[in-house]
Amino acid sequence: MSLSRDLLRFLDPLATARDAGFEPDPWQCAVIESDDPRVLINASRQSGKSTTVSTLAVNQALTDPGLILATSPSQRQSGELFRKIVETLRAVKPAPKLEIQSATTVELSNGARIVSLPGSEATIRCFSAPKLILIDEASRVDDDYYAAVRPMLAAGGGRLIALSTPWGCRGWFYKAWQSQDAWRRFRVPATDCPRITPEFLAEELAEIGPLRFASEYMCEFVDTAEQFFPTSLIEAALTDEVQPLWPMAAA
Repeated sequence: MSLSRDLLRFLDPLATARDAGFEPDPWQCAVIESDDPRVLINASRQSGKSTTVSTLAVNQALTDPGLILATSPSQRQSGELFRKIVETLRAVKPAPKLEIQSATTVELSNGARIVSLPGSEATIRCFSAPKLILIDEASRVDDDYYAAVRPMLAAGGGRLIALSTPWGCRGWFYKAWQSQDAWRRFRVPATDCPRITPEFLAEELAEIGPLRFASEYMCEFVDTAEQFFPTSLIEAALTDEVQPLWPMAAA
């Protein structure tokens, strides 16, 4: 692979998308071109979020090689994201040389390594200083895993990109989306995706109902059907003005 091509991809990350035959939507261009260290992608089902971060991961591997972790709640889901990344690697022209390839790991001749992992705390702790961590289906990844991921980025200055549809008003993904922390946020409802037709959305709304439709297609954090009490009622019952009883008991 020529040095001039690597330089072009470094200066223009969309060159990697073009080399892979991928014509991204405007929001996908914004994600691929971003260099924010922390990114949340709250996007509709079938909007192309996995394809987007796969292109971003390949550009990372080609221009600034190092460790890239592709994770999700299960190995099967992580494997799907990993497969998309490998497909993008193979689609890029000229294709990079793969030194090692297995069901969960790819290593390039430039030293880049891409590893697929399920989203459990036990699987992540042995890795250090990744250049990029992708968390797919992030709303379903538990808080302990997220807490284990954060310290890995302390020394190496790597990036963390989480992509998901919402899954109720709970968990670290919901809290991060609602917080004032320095995340770059992308919200992509199905109505912003040119490949999803209004007719299909009308059919889905009638089939799955307004609550699930709002979550799966409109990127809204809504209470799930199994919740006994609505989130708004729970939050209204919380206060910082009352002292807890346990310090008294401990005394």
